[in-house]
Amino acid sequence: MAGRVFASVSMSLDGFVAPGSPEDLMGRQWRELQAWVFPQRSFRERLQLGEGGEEGRDDEIVRETFERTGASVMGRRMFDAGEHAWPEEAPFRTPVFVLTHRPRDPWERPGGTTFHFVDGGIGPALDRAREAAGDRDVRIAGGGATILQYVNAGLVDEVAIALAPVLFGTGIRLFEGVDAGRVALEQVRAEPSPRVTHLTYAVRER
Repeated sequence: MAGRVFASVSMSLDGFVAPGSPEDLMGRQWRELQAWVFPQRSFRERLQLGEGGEEGRDDEIVRETFERTGASVMGRRMFDAGEHAWPEEAPFRTPVFVLTHRPRDPWERPGGTTFHFVDGGIGPALDRAREAAGDRDVRIAGGGATILQYVNAGLVDEVAIALAPVLFGTGIRLFEGVDAGRVALEQVRAEPSPRVTHLTYAVRER
């Protein structure tokens, strides 16, 4: 049985998922947005940040996200930002399909992550990710524009948002340009934690 397609992101209270400038993608605002996830034990283990870490519902959600994901899809902008920031043993540990207009050979990393570069558009990339994931889920990892393309195309089953008490003011909004006449969301979960509020929505056709 094929798995589901989901997006999972952190979002500021004013609706942004990343700074607007590529130079700031790993900068102060981004670090504040992601501040909830770095202390979590499961995240620290994945990124080899050292032993220990917090346990609790935030950590469970991080672990569940990793465990359900059999393959990921991401945009080239996200890959370019992460290529030099991820550890040698990249944290995905599954196939990752990168949307690009600049094809290159697959890039295999220690620990089970292989980046495949797909220049045929969002459909072929998702088809390859589904095949690679088997009965596990496919995560549309980001960035915001890539998630929106899949949402507008009706190819996402679920959107999970970690809503952080951070304000950006400007940047990349998750739902900027959404086809609101066709896309509807149904809330299926809302869980507050000391750091963020976890919101999960089923994506429906209006």
